[in-house]
Amino acid sequence: MELSDEITIAAPLEQVYAALNDPEVLQKCIPGCEELIKHSDTDLEAKVVLKVGPVKARFGGTVELDTSGAPNAFSLTGQGNGGAAGHAKGGADVTLTADGDTTILRYDAKADIGGKIAQLGSRLIQSTAKKLAAKFFKSFADHFSEEIAA
Repeated sequence: MELSDEITIAAPLEQVYAALNDPEVLQKCIPGCEELIKHSDTDLEAKVVLKVGPVKARFGGTVELDTSGAPNAFSLTGQGNGGAAGHAKGGADVTLTADGDTTILRYDAKADIGGKIAQLGSRLIQSTAKKLAAKFFKSFADHFSEEIAA
């Protein structure tokens, strides 16, 4: 499964990059995220509850960041296990481009899914993944609106 999108965020690039590396901000923005622990600048651990069609599962997983292109670009790879519901692994390349007082965030992501969730069909999984990504980026963009209002 592949996803890609672009979103404009009403904040300077440095603030967007810092927020993308802030576990508190990410935990609030990731749909279903119960816990996000930053073990180092490149290693994170997460617990997320997801519902895909009739299957609801708690996934535990790890994410590794490659920040060699920071702050304009970085990539991440991760894997998660939801027990009997299935497992997932994948990654994403993210680029940030300054555009005046705003930042354009682009991402290209790929994921491989197995287990009970994979049996639900690619259309359902793809549409759920798109909805979850849209929720994350709306929450992430709203974070900056709330910050400006505070």
